[in-house]
Amino acid sequence: RRERQRFVDKNGRCNVQHGNLGGESSRYLSDLFTTLVDLKWRWNLLIFLLTYTVAWLVMASMWWGIAYLRGDLHQAHDNTYSPCVANVYNFPSAFLFFIETEATIGYGHRYITERCPEGIVLFLFQSLLGSIVDAFLIGCMFIKMSQPKKRAETLMFSRAAVISQRDGKLCLMFRVGNLRNSHMVSAQIRCKLIKSRQTPEGEFLPLDQCELDVGFGTGADQLFLVSPLTICHEINSESPFFCLSQRSLRSEQFEIVVILEGIVETTGMTCQARTSYTEDEVLWGHRFLPVMSLEDGFFHVDYSQFHATFEVPTPPYSVKE
Repeated sequence: RRERQRFVDKNGRCNVQHGNLGGESSRYLSDLFTTLVDLKWRWNLLIFLLTYTVAWLVMASMWWGIAYLRGDLHQAHDNTYSPCVANVYNFPSAFLFFIETEATIGYGHRYITERCPEGIVLFLFQSLLGSIVDAFLIGCMFIKMSQPKKRAETLMFSRAAVISQRDGKLCLMFRVGNLRNSHMVSAQIRCKLIKSRQTPEGEFLPLDQCELDVGFGTGADQLFLVSPLTICHEINSESPFFCLSQRSLRSEQFEIVVILEGIVETTGMTCQARTSYTEDEVLWGHRFLPVMSLEDGFFHVDYSQFHATFEVPTPPYSVKE
């Protein structure tokens, strides 16, 4: 069967694009900080460089304009003349003075004199503007670098889900694992079944979402994720798969979206990892191979067998049958 369009990719990316926003696109500018954080790195770096470059050139031009209007550029080498900014002869020197002031380098060669009130006002404006720009852009870059999205790449999901019996009950199962030694605090897992359906009133719902119980009532959805765990959904009369059999699985079209959330132990930030399983990735009558073994004083996890399954005797009938 050819691969069909997924709602959520295996890497967790949602295949949803928003279009024809019209006047609603202005909402992105009302929350400019979040908009910048959501941009790709190349656009963030470009905006970062352009903002500082334009701000530097504009402020340097204002210092040069003050010196030009006062006539300081023509009398800068006169030792008896008191200019607004000492030793500013042209635009490059005005630019260097701005950089020294903004970066608080203070070489001491260029400085504002007391006979220049407009220079003092411009200096105060420059200090306030520089603080705002630094707080906005550097804060944006810091938040983007500290986002826990990369932490989700070290959370693994099995490539396929399996259906087999556990404790005498037919169950849908998949495996999750954490590749890092640092733990996910308060890790919780949720599952959504996405499937098209038609209501009794004739309304067609192309992406209807239904919750799959993975232990919400018993607390099994709260994970202690220090080793790979097999997440289990019991197929019973309350399950959307109550009528699913091995034969009907071949003709079904659905997608199971798995969402794993937790707090990164090292940073305290919330991390979310996602994946999905289509009907082609659900193996009937299979079970996951064990990956843990007891070594000398510790438990060893063999991730080379993380995705491996083997066949087990499983009735081909649905729970309803």
